[in-house]
Amino acid sequence: MGLGNPGPEFLDTRHNAGFRLAEHLSTRWRFGAFRRGERARVAEGLRDGHTVRLLQPQTYMNRSGAALAPFRALSDFEPSRDLLILVDDVALALGRFRLRGAGSAGGHNGLKSIEGALQRQDYARLRIGVGPPPVGADGLTDFVLGRFTSEERQVLHDLLDPMAEAVESWLAEGVERAMALFNR
Repeated sequence: MGLGNPGPEFLDTRHNAGFRLAEHLSTRWRFGAFRRGERARVAEGLRDGHTVRLLQPQTYMNRSGAALAPFRALSDFEPSRDLLILVDDVALALGRFRLRGAGSAGGHNGLKSIEGALQRQDYARLRIGVGPPPVGADGLTDFVLGRFTSEERQVLHDLLDPMAEAVESWLAEGVERAMALFNR
């Protein structure tokens, strides 16, 4: 599930890095266009023998966990195995990403919402570095809701395939192996 905010005004913002990676995965895996689903846009298909659903919550970042309601009702849904959150992270430099198998929200409102919905923290996340706000910036909210510069957009674009490979490793081999391969 890629995190972000719906609407054209948020299209190229740092907070929508998760949406951007989800779109890249859908294209790379030939899943087709995202379609309207329950509280999220969805693209789905088969990948390495797994049914995969890529989600882009349409509930805005602070309520991202609401998009998980249909999955929480499934008896075989196990977040620690079946869920990977694609999320922006200001604690990582632009051009870096990290996989984690569990952890705290670290102040990220989208992750707080997911933890609230799941009542647990043991789900995988791929943290996409968007860098810290520059010194003297007006605040974190303005920074993450700000648009990437053309140079920053290129850095993110160049990271999409390596991040997709990390997601593919997570699907095929699990989070521990993917972390060993991609976290440096």
